[in-house]
Amino acid sequence: MRERLKMNLSNKVIRYLFAPSIKSELDRSFTNMMQVNKAHLSMLTTEKIISKETGDRINEALIEIENIDKENFEINYNLEDLYFNIEEKIIQKVGIETGGQLHTGRSRNDLNATVTRMNTRNSIINICSLLLNLRRNLYSLAKDNEEVLITGYTHMQPAEPITLGHYFSSILFALERDFSRLIHSFKSTNLSPLGSGAMASTSYKINRDYTAELLGFDENLKNSLDGIASRDYMIETISSINILMSSLSRFSYDLYIWSTYEYGLIEVSDSVAVTSSIMPQKKNPITLEHIKGKASHIIGAVVSITSSIKNTPYGHSRDLAGESQTLFWEGIIETEASLELLNETIKGIQFNEEEMLLQAENNLSSVTELANTLVRQANISFREAHGIVGSVVTYLLENNLGIKDINSKLIEDISLLTIQKRLILNEQDVKNSLDPYLNVKSKNADGGPAPEVLDRNLSIVKRNIESDNAWFLENKKKLNERKKYLYELKI
Repeated sequence: MRERLKMNLSNKVIRYLFAPSIKSELDRSFTNMMQVNKAHLSMLTTEKIISKETGDRINEALIEIENIDKENFEINYNLEDLYFNIEEKIIQKVGIETGGQLHTGRSRNDLNATVTRMNTRNSIINICSLLLNLRRNLYSLAKDNEEVLITGYTHMQPAEPITLGHYFSSILFALERDFSRLIHSFKSTNLSPLGSGAMASTSYKINRDYTAELLGFDENLKNSLDGIASRDYMIETISSINILMSSLSRFSYDLYIWSTYEYGLIEVSDSVAVTSSIMPQKKNPITLEHIKGKASHIIGAVVSITSSIKNTPYGHSRDLAGESQTLFWEGIIETEASLELLNETIKGIQFNEEEMLLQAENNLSSVTELANTLVRQANISFREAHGIVGSVVTYLLENNLGIKDINSKLIEDISLLTIQKRLILNEQDVKNSLDPYLNVKSKNADGGPAPEVLDRNLSIVKRNIESDNAWFLENKKKLNERKKYLYELKI
């Protein structure tokens, strides 16, 4: 293999480059590499590029190697990568005259490009599974809390009353878009580069459609140079994951501040909290902290892979096929961990509904509807109504009063001062406009928090979860069937 080179590999090269790479590839890529080997071997024998007898002997060796426990898989780091270690074991079993024929019509470049795409699509499928679980759990929370009042915030200040179900619904729609991006990433990934060779295809009469079908790809990449050079699907995937993690981080941040003493709206389960080494009263919601922190790691992965790939020629190189991917795989692991942790956290959350209602009743978040009532009943512009209600709020704060002190007489007096018009409202209309539940119920425009609107939109959420789950099951089944077929394949 190193006939062109006169010196052995430097121990430093082995220690810092090949040993770490082979160890990680053994764990991540061994199964998929064996699948590619079997698919390529089947194609070579089917197309009569090598004899059936040779194919049978190589296949027997592949089956023996496939059944080796990874922990007992002996690695020779001088062989540079995982593939050459596998090839060496094949040659040891059947000889170089036979075993050396497996590499006919292909290169490490298209082999590794194929394996990387298979690894990536498997990761996307797994993340989709975890994300579907989260969406189902949040859907249940939204349905269970369609009429539970909570204050909605803008600028971290009380804004308007909504329901807890409306809040969870907003997260669900964001996660739905995240899932759509992952589907697109999967489609960009699930294209076969096998048969691209080193970069200029091959003169052997290979059948690329056959290997693509065996390996579960949707179709072939149509240009051999693009086949070995393209890693844009990895940038697309990690970018989609980055947006997903941003959604998870923002959701986790809300839960995080809601769990504080000052908000007092939720409490996480003891099973996802830790205490202090010195302060015995502490209950720290650490899973939420970790999810927020892990989201920042994905940003680093996006920057790492993008900046690495942009600085490579459109061909094959070690920085493209190796260095650019390091944080990508770490990012996958961090994302899977975050989804698992968030699912575990929301399962045990306790909601303080009484405190949510108390805050919504007293933090002035319902006065926007008072302004709307003024517009409708006093026939003034909204800007005039806004000024009146703003002055009412200022009066309350300056006189240490609360929302329950707002009445028709106060509005009459302040409207005269503010717009020089004496506005007289029905007392019950004033109270109704300030009631947070009636406030929410009145917001029945499409997308609003009114329970009947929310229930209708949650039906859409449920339908979309079912549709995305059908896509997931179809593609997972296809990949599993291809894997099983190749495992049992007789050459």
